[in-house]
Amino acid sequence: MSLYGLLVFCAVYCLAVASPGPGVAAVIARSLANGTRGAPAFIAGFLVGDLIWFAFAATGLAALAQSAQAVFVVVKYAGAAYLLFLAYKLWTAPAVAADQAPDLDRGQKPFQLFLGSLALTLANPKTMVFFLALLPTVVSLEQLTLLGFVEMVVAISILLPLTLGAYVLLAARARQVFKSATAVRRINRGTGAAMACAAVAVATR
Repeated sequence: MSLYGLLVFCAVYCLAVASPGPGVAAVIARSLANGTRGAPAFIAGFLVGDLIWFAFAATGLAALAQSAQAVFVVVKYAGAAYLLFLAYKLWTAPAVAADQAPDLDRGQKPFQLFLGSLALTLANPKTMVFFLALLPTVVSLEQLTLLGFVEMVVAISILLPLTLGAYVLLAARARQVFKSATAVRRINRGTGAAMACAAVAVATR
C-alpha cells in the first residue's frame, strides 16, 4: 500500500471516528458521568468492533456479514439496549456535585464495559456505512496486500484510541466544571436524552 493511500485512509478514518454518532455519544456521556474510570476497556470494545468490520470488508466477507440477519438483529438490539441502559443511569443519577457523584458504572467489570461497546460498534449504522460502503471508495480492497492489511490494522489501532481518548479527556475535564447539583442534573439529563436518541437511531436502522 502506498504512503499516499495510507495517509488518505488515516485522514478519512479519523474523521469518521471523530464525527458525531452513537459511539461518540456513549463515550462522552460515560466520561461526563465517570471521568476516565473504565475508559480503556470501553474504548477497547470500539476498537475490536472496528477491526471486525474492517476484516469483513477487506476479506470480501461483507456480503456474508450482511446475510447473517438473525445475528445482526440480535447484536443491533443489544447495542441499542446498552445505550438505553446508559441513558437511564444518567437520567436517574443523583443530582449532586460532580466531585461527589457516585460512579454510574459501579458493579460493571471491565469485561462488561468491553462487551457493551463492542455490541454497540457492531450495531452502529455509522460504522457499517464506513467500512462496507465508504471504505471501498477510499482504498482498493481488491488489490490490498497482506502488508497493506497489517498497515491499516495498525493505523486503526492507533487512531481510534487516540481520537476517543481525546473525547474522554475533554469530557472528564469538563465534568470538573459542573460544581452545582443543578448543573449536574442538567448535564446528566441532557446526555441521557442524547443517548436515548442514539439508541433509537441504532434500533431503527
